[in-house]
Amino acid sequence: MAVRIRLRRIGKKKMPMYQIVAADSRAARNGKFLEVIGRYEPLQNPILITTREERVLHWLRNGALPTDTVRSLLQRNGLWIKWTMTKQGIEPAKIALEMEKWQMAQVERRRRDEERRVRRHASRRKSKKTDAETTPAAASPTPTPAAPAPGTDAPAGA
Repeated sequence: MAVRIRLRRIGKKKMPMYQIVAADSRAARNGKFLEVIGRYEPLQNPILITTREERVLHWLRNGALPTDTVRSLLQRNGLWIKWTMTKQGIEPAKIALEMEKWQMAQVERRRRDEERRVRRHASRRKSKKTDAETTPAAASPTPTPAAPAPGTDAPAGA
């Protein structure tokens, strides 16, 4: 039996939530599974990825293959890096040090992303404000005298 670590959809219509499960590769997406090892909620801000680390590593050690999506989620969570170093035979103390460095880099990356988002938002507001100031106000145009309709007897030069 080939075991895959994959997503199992739960949640309501238009409100997806997923369980990260170890399942037989032949089973249906929402069908029979062996164990729930995590959860993924994409609508949260920031997205929520929770995993039972020891169980994920257990299934990976026993030959389970993650789907591409689950692998990217594990990379975001840092578990894939830890698994890769464990597979290479690096001692646990060095893995813990590398994971601490990775955590610090992630905090810095999130801070930079947030600053970039705030700057982008501020520049959009500023450009909307300057656009409104530079365009002439179309709400109150100056009235122009209406020309008489053709064929009417309007006094000439009156």
